[in-house]
Amino acid sequence: MWEKSTDDLKQELMEQADLDQYIKENEAFFLETDLTAVLAKLYEARELTKSELARRSGMSEVYLHQVFSGRRKPSRDRLLCLCVGLEAGLEDVQLLLKGMGYAPIYPRLKRDAIISHGILYHTPLSKINDKLFAENEKTLI
Repeated sequence: MWEKSTDDLKQELMEQADLDQYIKENEAFFLETDLTAVLAKLYEARELTKSELARRSGMSEVYLHQVFSGRRKPSRDRLLCLCVGLEAGLEDVQLLLKGMGYAPIYPRLKRDAIISHGILYHTPLSKINDKLFAENEKTLI
């Protein structure tokens, strides 16, 4: 999805004296901060119904529609559940978390390591929650 890494963009920013030029050249690589637009892109890439996504994400269809319409801002855990349901890649999950102002997944935290592993291996939400519970960590739902 992303053609330039964050490190590449950072390096270019340090080397480019003209900020306007940097922005013009890299407009396509800036993070989309509109949650509804990002979720729509991820959803469109999957062959899921909204009811199936709601089930896989552990949330009601009403709540899911409110998030997709922008009427609700999900908590970090709810957003992670939605990402699990969408089978989003770890990089997309990290970008969504950052874009929403939440802490990114940090693998030095056992809870985040379990969640990260689940995302990487497209583990169902119920199995991620089972592992979190078994490790005495707070479940996602």
